[in-house]
Amino acid sequence: MVVQHNMQAANANRMLNVTTGQQAKSTEKLSSGYRINRAADDAAGLTISEKMRKQIRGLDRASTNAQDGVSAVQTAEGALTEVHSMLQRMNELATQAANGTNSTTDRKAIQDEVDQLSTEIDRVSETTKFNETYLLKGDQGTKTINLEAHDAGLKGTLTNNGDGTATFTMDALKGGDKISIGGKQYTIGGTTEQDVKDFLKKNGVEDKADSTFSITSGNKTVTYKYYAAKADVATGGNTTYGYDAGWYNEADAPTTSTTTGDQATVNAKKKDSYEAFATQSGTFTAAGKTLEKATITDANPTDGVDDKDSTVISVQKAYELAGKELLKANQIGDTEGHASVKNADDSDLAYNAGNGSFKINLAQAKVASTLSFNLHVGADADLTNKIQVNIDAMDSASLGIKGLNVNDKNGTAGTYAIDAISDAISKVSSQRSSLGAVQNRLEHTINNLDNVVENTTSAESRIRDTDMAKEMVNYSKNNILAQAGQSMLAQANQSNQGVLSLLQ
Repeated sequence: MVVQHNMQAANANRMLNVTTGQQAKSTEKLSSGYRINRAADDAAGLTISEKMRKQIRGLDRASTNAQDGVSAVQTAEGALTEVHSMLQRMNELATQAANGTNSTTDRKAIQDEVDQLSTEIDRVSETTKFNETYLLKGDQGTKTINLEAHDAGLKGTLTNNGDGTATFTMDALKGGDKISIGGKQYTIGGTTEQDVKDFLKKNGVEDKADSTFSITSGNKTVTYKYYAAKADVATGGNTTYGYDAGWYNEADAPTTSTTTGDQATVNAKKKDSYEAFATQSGTFTAAGKTLEKATITDANPTDGVDDKDSTVISVQKAYELAGKELLKANQIGDTEGHASVKNADDSDLAYNAGNGSFKINLAQAKVASTLSFNLHVGADADLTNKIQVNIDAMDSASLGIKGLNVNDKNGTAGTYAIDAISDAISKVSSQRSSLGAVQNRLEHTINNLDNVVENTTSAESRIRDTDMAKEMVNYSKNNILAQAGQSMLAQANQSNQGVLSLLQ
């Protein structure tokens, strides 16, 4: 028996310390709810858990970002709802102003309301904001936009060329046609002989070899060609007679002959100079272009307007008037003075020029640049996590209705304003549609983010959180072991007491 080293007590004490340590850890886990409270608990698990926490918190913030984006988009779209309402009212007013029953006073009152609505559209654009960001005002800087082309209500084909110009080709006109230009009714009058001569000369028809043109009258078309003179040729005592230079029916082309009688017959078919054909009626075609020679009336060749009836005009006068109306229609909203109309061959509008095809330089407006901002909807620094929102300036200049006028004598201005307002409504509709599409996308984004957060949180919980039931089992076990250890330590401390009996 020894007293210096009580190994039973030492062993019991060591095991009690181990149990107490394990009991402390169980208590910590049960108290905190976490299985991993420090790196020593699970070094690899802690790394994985913190990485997941970073993703979860980032995705939570991204979801909030997307929700803020929805709020911003809804703010802009709500303001545009009122802009739409005002444009619809302006369309109603323009339609009213276009009616011929209105007096000057009536149209002035209509114009006053149009002005007020236009001003309110500008105010909405200037003041609509979300968290200090003006949504409909555009961004810093300016850009020049081309407005839509208008056909002034004329019948024809309008084509936007995509380069700041448009082409308008009127339906073909002929003598006797009725046409409305600028709210006035006109009748296409006859074409003078001089008009025909000028037309032929302008399109390369001259008294020279191989020059051709045709005349169509009813269902019959005759093509004429100018043939150069063919000289007589003497061969071996025989003579082949040629023919004189001049215009011949191409279907009955001149040929050489061996008799003077036949030669005379051939030459008898020769026509006078091309100018003489101008006395005929019909449709003249030269170089692929046509001119109708009508016989309803002879319009005054100095201005294209009949002297006795100003509603009777020549075809080219109709083109001139149509071009001027196209200019009026396309000047609406032109803040830069860029709109212009010329004939397709770049000649100026005139009563004796043009063929019904026009080149339109589109109206332009200088407006604020497009507002663009990105919504970050992911947890990573990846550009694919950006959703871009673009909102054009929505003031009257951007919509092409700045300075819109419906106040004139005959309602033409109101008529042309209807087209301009229609374009403005279409532009606002397009912007609202774009915002609606972004909002729908953001709602799907939010749903996806929330789903990822939920599933990632579940995975992180399995790594980091305490399984309370399992840990209570360990705690109960360690509690019992601690009590047993304390009891055994007490017993071991008592075992050395037997030594005292030897010392008595």
